[in-house]
Amino acid sequence: MSSNYLRHVESMSQLPSGAGKISQLNAVVLGESLASEENDLVFPSKEFSGQALVSSPQQYMEMHKRSMDDPAGFWSDIASEFYWKQKWGDQVFSENLDVRKGPISIEWFKGGITNICYNCLDKNVEAGLGDNIAMYWEGNEVGVDASLTYSELLQQVCQLANYLKEIGVKKGDAVVIYLPMLMELPIAMLACARIGAVHSVVFAGFSADSLAQRIIDCKPKVILTCNAVKRGPKTINLKAIVDAALDQSSKDGVSVGVCLTYENSSATTRENTKWQDVRDVWWQDVIPKYPTSCEVEWVDAEAPLFLLYTSGSTGKPKGVLHTTGGYMIYSATTFKYAFDYKPTDVYWCTADCGWITGHSYVTYGPMLNGATVVVFEGAPNYPDSGRCWDIVDKYKVSIFYTAPTLVRSLMRDDDKFVTRYSRKSLRVLGSVGEPINPSAWRWFFNVVGDSRCPISDTWWQTETGGFMITPLPGAWPQKPGSATFPFFGVQPVIVDEKGNEIEGECSGYLCVKGSWPGAFRTLFGDHERYETTYFKPFPGYYFSGDGCSRDKDGYYWLTGRVDDVINVSGHRIGTAEVESALVLHPQCAEAAVVGIEHEVKGQGIYAFVTLLEGVPYSEELRKSLVLMVRNQIGAFAAPDRIHWAPGLPKTRSGKIMRRILRKIASRQLEELGDISTLADPSVVDQLIALADV
Repeated sequence: MSSNYLRHVESMSQLPSGAGKISQLNAVVLGESLASEENDLVFPSKEFSGQALVSSPQQYMEMHKRSMDDPAGFWSDIASEFYWKQKWGDQVFSENLDVRKGPISIEWFKGGITNICYNCLDKNVEAGLGDNIAMYWEGNEVGVDASLTYSELLQQVCQLANYLKEIGVKKGDAVVIYLPMLMELPIAMLACARIGAVHSVVFAGFSADSLAQRIIDCKPKVILTCNAVKRGPKTINLKAIVDAALDQSSKDGVSVGVCLTYENSSATTRENTKWQDVRDVWWQDVIPKYPTSCEVEWVDAEAPLFLLYTSGSTGKPKGVLHTTGGYMIYSATTFKYAFDYKPTDVYWCTADCGWITGHSYVTYGPMLNGATVVVFEGAPNYPDSGRCWDIVDKYKVSIFYTAPTLVRSLMRDDDKFVTRYSRKSLRVLGSVGEPINPSAWRWFFNVVGDSRCPISDTWWQTETGGFMITPLPGAWPQKPGSATFPFFGVQPVIVDEKGNEIEGECSGYLCVKGSWPGAFRTLFGDHERYETTYFKPFPGYYFSGDGCSRDKDGYYWLTGRVDDVINVSGHRIGTAEVESALVLHPQCAEAAVVGIEHEVKGQGIYAFVTLLEGVPYSEELRKSLVLMVRNQIGAFAAPDRIHWAPGLPKTRSGKIMRRILRKIASRQLEELGDISTLADPSVVDQLIALADV
């Protein structure tokens, strides 16, 4: 391995937090050989770096340094590339992140007047991109598809916006959107933004109870839904769920005047849809009659843009509130640099718009850059595990962004599901939602990306609005499983239990110092909870709730939620660490680890293990899995219990519901709670049946 590949990283000794020199021994060049160990450096090829927006550590360092030394100037320059009806005042931002100094407050571009829908659509059409494809839509069934150009998308957004205005939706009013991944979902978000209404997208996998909770909290004027959706072979009657939620919320004194329902004829018919006259309106009967142009409602940069409810530890969902200007600039800029976006790219993010990823990186971030986005209605393994790569080839997808859970579930199947497709169009891969374990990273890199596509393994949260720690694909070598370095304007710090910052190589609690434009401003109707949850644990910092370690080279490694940390005999063990070790076993496809009470050690480690297809359960295998963890981490981390799991309880977005696993592990079966949001609720019964196997 010639050392000239390392000239790019000579300056890494000055990387944030004292990154040391990188040893030249275990470097691997992207596109030349396969990644092997966790310490490996995986370099972008010279061709990739040569054309990248950020092509070297030096360029990153200069940009990051400026974003730290002069945040006002750095973000003003970027914001000036967008359309503002009126420029912001002299003060670009103001912040107080210290509860000891008064109420927490964050403001960016205050006094600036803009509209995010105008910047996503009108601005692109005016720039001559009107005939470019904004959205390719791929239906659940193979061969069912559609597309919209930027001009067509703008017209459809305006028609819906005009309807919403006519039924009395005004600036600042809430609109609940409970739709699957139809093109109407981004259309609905953009229509709300156009008229200054605040959208609250509720993932169309949530139960009637969960939906009612959110309706009662934000009191919307209208709810937008569709009659049904097919995910894989299964039909889900969304309208029936909405009806039940509306009944429940009206009993609590919150009645919603209009339920606009899109007829999704591929899933069910009008005749089979329960209907309440006056309240219920068919989308196709009214929206096409409205004018295809609609005045923009210009709003202050700090006007609310959307509410997104995220699960709180107490069970009551938290309404995360994002505002317009800072979020617009941050989602656009993170998208552009973290994926090294070029105008020729076709981008596909598999996330649902019911999650923050679908807000920032399906709808807003890409469209603010004039990108072409793929929107997929179906399930990634339907009709078989090759569906993703079929879609990649069909639309010549060049940037593919997905969750580690999807990667791990596809890893379980034969590689031929991947290799029978060309995938030559792929250029950049991305990972979101949880730390990706090194073996899944390598499979994604080697098999899906043919060892030539850098992986943007992004760390961020609903609350942050956009990427916080992420690789910039052409700028520096990657380490499988590390989110690498902070994005521009982001100052991560690792603190100990007492809130003291720790320098250099260390592990602790991940906090952020100072604000960034995409930060959420409050929890809707509960500023006190906002301060208590995020700013009181370590005064002066935003506390992420995540554990993190920084290695000798300054790379950041996320270890999972702090409440996913198990304390065994005084050893703090991140569940993600144990899961990674288990998944290294050649017969283990996926693992989920929770802590249980242990009379000797305080907490014990309880592991749910999914084996590769066709591998039988055996005592030998159990022992060899435990041994794997002992060898990888140490005897203190050896699981006390291995519970065979044909599948794990996951939401439809692929998130493992650890709350349910904890209840099964501790045999509190009467406290399982709502399992209706699971992709496959029957998994729970299978796990209970295998509890004593």
